[in-house]
Amino acid sequence: MPSNSSPPTEIGCPIPANTPHAISVTLPTWQDNIDYEEAVDRVVSRMECGYPRFFIHPQIKKLITVCDQKFAKSTETSLLFPSRKPTQRCRDFIHRYYKPTTPPLTSSSLHTPTPCVRLAEITVIPPDKIKSSFHGSVTLYVVLFPKDAFPIAKSYWQHTGEGLSSRCAEYCLHIMQAKHDEQYSITDNYNEKSTPVSASSRKHTFHKRYSLNTQISNISRDSFSNEVTGPRSPTSPTSFTGLTSTDKSATVEENYYVEERYGRNLPISFADKAKIALRRRIAGVLGIEDQYSNKNDDHDNLDDVINRKVENACVTERGVNGVTEDDVFLFPSGMSSIFHAHRYILSGFLPSKSICFGFPYIDTLKILEKFGPGCHFYGNGSTEDIDHITDLLESGEKILALFCEFPSNPLCKSPDLKRLRLLADKYDFLIVIDETIGNFVNVGVLEWADVLVSSLTKIFSGDSNVMGGGLVLNPQRKHYGKLKQLIKQDYEDLVWGEDAIFLERNSRNFRDRILKINENTEELCDFLSKSPKVKKVYYPKYITPEIYSQYKIEKGGYGGLFSLTFYSSKASQQFFDALPIAKGPSLGTNFTLACPYTILAHYLELDWAAKFGVEAGLVRVSVGLENKEKLLEGFQKGLDSIK
Repeated sequence: MPSNSSPPTEIGCPIPANTPHAISVTLPTWQDNIDYEEAVDRVVSRMECGYPRFFIHPQIKKLITVCDQKFAKSTETSLLFPSRKPTQRCRDFIHRYYKPTTPPLTSSSLHTPTPCVRLAEITVIPPDKIKSSFHGSVTLYVVLFPKDAFPIAKSYWQHTGEGLSSRCAEYCLHIMQAKHDEQYSITDNYNEKSTPVSASSRKHTFHKRYSLNTQISNISRDSFSNEVTGPRSPTSPTSFTGLTSTDKSATVEENYYVEERYGRNLPISFADKAKIALRRRIAGVLGIEDQYSNKNDDHDNLDDVINRKVENACVTERGVNGVTEDDVFLFPSGMSSIFHAHRYILSGFLPSKSICFGFPYIDTLKILEKFGPGCHFYGNGSTEDIDHITDLLESGEKILALFCEFPSNPLCKSPDLKRLRLLADKYDFLIVIDETIGNFVNVGVLEWADVLVSSLTKIFSGDSNVMGGGLVLNPQRKHYGKLKQLIKQDYEDLVWGEDAIFLERNSRNFRDRILKINENTEELCDFLSKSPKVKKVYYPKYITPEIYSQYKIEKGGYGGLFSLTFYSSKASQQFFDALPIAKGPSLGTNFTLACPYTILAHYLELDWAAKFGVEAGLVRVSVGLENKEKLLEGFQKGLDSIK
């Protein structure tokens, strides 16, 4: 969605509008958000999409239906993953946390029976006529489980971010449809003389982007890093319920035009090169990319990025000597990078509890609590909390790792990394820093981390149409060699090729976008902080500024995220409802986006969140690239609505 476009206002509409793989959804009023959390039909029945870890994309739902028809018993359903390993982890998670709603058959049963969780695989093989032009064969990995275990399986999907890409699901569905139509075409030709068949009934219904008419480089299957191994016998379902889209073909083509126009897509042959460019960009070794930053050039060549000589590679934008793209690992989502950082550390070091420092995004805490020995939660992220951690360590308790955000979401607190680093070095635990909110254009925090993680879905991409995550190792830290070896032994590149292409194209000008957003946000926060109607503005410039300033890069700013609180719940609702901006989950978009954060993230634990200063009436705002005057005018309208 261009930053000067009017935001969608209909409940359940994708943000950006007309974007098949949008990662946000319109929830325009406070009550809409409450009704979404309470699963009120008025809202949930109109949801065309949602944030992908919380809302299963319609294309994935269709593919699940296909797999259920092929593999599931009447009492089962399934979820899909891009590799065998995540299905095994999901199975283990269900076994650990599932409690059946149906009691055991005998009252004498002393133990909860282990649920039957089955794994299956299906390989989707495209017809020969299009096999050479796209991804080639794709093996889907299926976890089948009792229907009443779905909430547990879904929580694994949400916490880990390992689920199937919606673009991968879309591709598989189109290949299945193509094979289905091809089979009917053969039958039609055989019976042509005896039974006339209308042309419309033989028409292919898969989207044009995967048809032979699509303008795309002719490449071989062997050129893709996404090539998978597994069963190779062609297997297709007998029913294609919900796959037909003939009646909506015009709308579909318009939607894809919009996504490709503003997503600036590239031929799939660029996927491998896009991933190299992404890793270099995240490592900070590319510098300014002016010579190939024209995002609207349909003929740009990533060879300029791949072959570019890196001057003085030992000193990068990261402020740490020796960082290269070999220290960067890509994941399908930001939460996946956090989950795997935790998993790698657990696998290579003596298992013990970790620390979650500061009030984090919800799933970070859930990962530390549910996977492994558990964690100590210091939700205030204060100096006093560090004192308590010191006491804990001095008592002899071993800590595996400390996870924190810089700054935190949604309160924008900055942890004292230097003091935490001293403790980590003295007591030999690792530090994992999530830099999503700060980002390395604004702050330099890799120096203090063993592992740095980030959601590439957010400002790095900006276009709100693709998921991705990154993990960076600090080569100057004590456990660097061990961590790198652990990752190399276990790492799987599960980033779908098209997602990598969108990420690479979207991120080419991320530095310029961040600097512009820094300016917009600072002016907007200065304006709001002067209003007597605003209780508090949570923004790094005002929250722990003495800490943030120590890590702020000379030309950096305070980022694009802030939160607001008001003097009453009614005031929060009036302000939010009147804002003339996009309203839905996510952050780091090129357009300004707001949500009632605590309602969406902690609706079932509002009192618990309030103990750490996260009020139920908090409004979180992610600022975009709009004109400053337009933003100020819109937020003034919100303030004027408070009576």
